[in-house]
Amino acid sequence: MTTVTREIHFAVKGNRKRAIAGPAPQKSEPAGRIPRISKLMALAIRFDQLLKDGVVANQSELARLAHVTQPRMTQIMNLLNLAPNIQEEILHLPEVTEGRDPITERDMRSIGSHLYWLEQRAAWGAMALTR
Repeated sequence: MTTVTREIHFAVKGNRKRAIAGPAPQKSEPAGRIPRISKLMALAIRFDQLLKDGVVANQSELARLAHVTQPRMTQIMNLLNLAPNIQEEILHLPEVTEGRDPITERDMRSIGSHLYWLEQRAAWGAMALTR
């Protein structure tokens, strides 16, 4: 009797699961994680578009659908009051490889409380120097 030993892995192509000869491809692990403030900024932009398109009637309905409280939804949506260049920098923050996020949503509340973008930019620059 002859025994043949072969390494295979299973892959999904289309709607079918197929056995493929050879070792499975190595999965690459991400170097870090996306900062939470970046995710919240992206969510705020997406939620704003849903409101503009009329998919949801108001922030209260949006909060209910997102399973958060209405005050929390307001905190997230207040990120849209930041200067556009600050929003862009938040979206492009580097990945966090270890420890806590260097910038939190709570940090951004004080910057967003400034009425003028020039003041926001100054506060953002001061915060960037301290991190």
